[in-house]
Formats: sequence, structure tokens, C-alpha cells
Amino acid sequence: MNFDYSKLRVQEGTKVNLKNFSTCEEGGYTKQSANEEIKQNIKELNKFQEMFYADDRYSLLIILQARDAAGKDGVIRHVMSGINPQGCRVHSFKTPTKNELEHDYFWRHYIALPQRGMIEIFNRSHYENVLATRVNPQWILNERIPGYGSVEKIDQQFWDARYEDINAIERHLHRNGMRILKFFLNVSKEEQKERLLSRIDDPHKNWKFSSADLQARAQWDEYESAFEEMLEKTSKPYAPWYVIPADKKFFARVAVGDIILELFRSLDLHYPPAESPDLLEKAREILMKE
Repeated sequence: MNFDYSKLRVQEGTKVNLKNFSTCEEGGYTKQSANEEIKQNIKELNKFQEMFYADDRYSLLIILQARDAAGKDGVIRHVMSGINPQGCRVHSFKTPTKNELEHDYFWRHYIALPQRGMIEIFNRSHYENVLATRVNPQWILNERIPGYGSVEKIDQQFWDARYEDINAIERHLHRNGMRILKFFLNVSKEEQKERLLSRIDDPHKNWKFSSADLQARAQWDEYESAFEEMLEKTSKPYAPWYVIPADKKFFARVAVGDIILELFRSLDLHYPPAESPDLLEKAREILMKE
């Protein structure tokens, strides 16, 4: 299948209205054909990941942001299942701890960034600091930032400064060899309702449900605005956002895998040469004489 993923990419400088982005897309796949594509993608990702590790020039940061029940865990499980665990890590960010709040908000994310040759997946990320805190600005007070001792002082200038800082950090990382792909899984309100009800009705899924899910759902419109501004102000050529239709899980999984593979193909990866052909031949001679 040849789906045009460029239409899912948020172009720098464009106004973002999520109503203009689909939540339900099949991309020409059936569930069965999508599963076959996912299997093929897993094989190819495994091949590229080994070369990526050996090449040792780049690192890859994959960021997943979404509303609750949009399918982030499923994307990680299905898309990256063939990757060697030694070359890939997943980091899920929860509510900041007391120790984390003693540092600037990016600190806990920076120390989790991948080293060269490694892939790191952020399940939620530093973008929560312009999403959850944007909708609930009272949480900013926990950071004890000088000059922002009350919610009233947290104005648009404050958020614009955060976008500016995030863009600067990601640009710096890119310049030093890190490649960044950012995926927003775009689930509809109706589909989210069905998935939350499934978590309630299925005893095996009860553990996934949290009362915080309902609180965030009650703030749907506020989060919609926050997502739109985040996408609009932080999608850059060096760190693009893709708005992935997530109502059909199989398409979301195919799309994320295809886009990651597209990046790998663009990097001109190769295995490093041997230290010396003569050294290899001498080693062969020594081993053959044993």
C-alpha cells in the first residue's frame, strides 16, 4: 500500500484545527492485510535497528502523545516488538515526583534521552508541560518558578516561552545527531468512550481505568485547544509532528511503523568497516591453527 503520510504531517507555520484531521482511516487496509504489513515492518525495523546501532552516528527519539485510550501502548507493543531490547527503551512519564520538581521541567526527560545507536520511546513526554499544565495551570505552581507565584501570572507569554524553549532543545538535539519523530494519536470522542467503557466492563482491563480519565474527558475542549497550539507551534522540519488517525488501531500501527522506516531509509546507514583486513586474516590464521 502507498498511503501518503505527508498529509498527516503538520507543516511548520500552518494553523492547526484538529477537526480538519481524520480520526478514522483505514488507508486501503483490512485488519488482516494491516497485520501482514505490521509483520513485514517489524522484520525491516529489526534489520535497520541493528545497522543503526552499529553505525553509531545517530540516536532516535520517538514521542507518543494522545488522549487517554488512544492506543499508545498498543502502538509500542505491535510496532516495536521485533526490536532488540538492548537497542531500544520505553520511558513512560507519570506525575512528576518531589525530586523531579526540584529541577526544571525538562530535566527528567533529558536524562532519559537515547545515546547514539539507541532508540528511545517516550510514552507521554515533555509536551505534558504544555498540555496537562496548560489545561490545569495550577499545577505549574508546584514548579515554584520565580515570578509565577499565582495562576493569574501564567499568561500566553509564559506558554510561548515554553514552546520556544522546547523548539530550541529539540533543534540542539537534532544538530548533534538525534532524530526526532513525534506522533499525536488522534482518537474521536465516540471511540474513546467505547474504549473507556471496555476498560470498565472487562475485569481484565479494569486496572487500565482511572478516574483521571474521566476528568480529562470532561476537559475535552480545553485539551483540544492545547493540542492544536502545541502541534502548530512545535512541528519543525527537524522534529515534525504527525497526526495519526487512531480510531482504527491497525491503521495507526501501520502508519507509525511506515514513518519510522521512512526515516531509517533516509539516513544512509551502514556497518562500520573492519579495523584492518590484515588483522582479520591474522585472526583467521590463529583460530584455524587451534
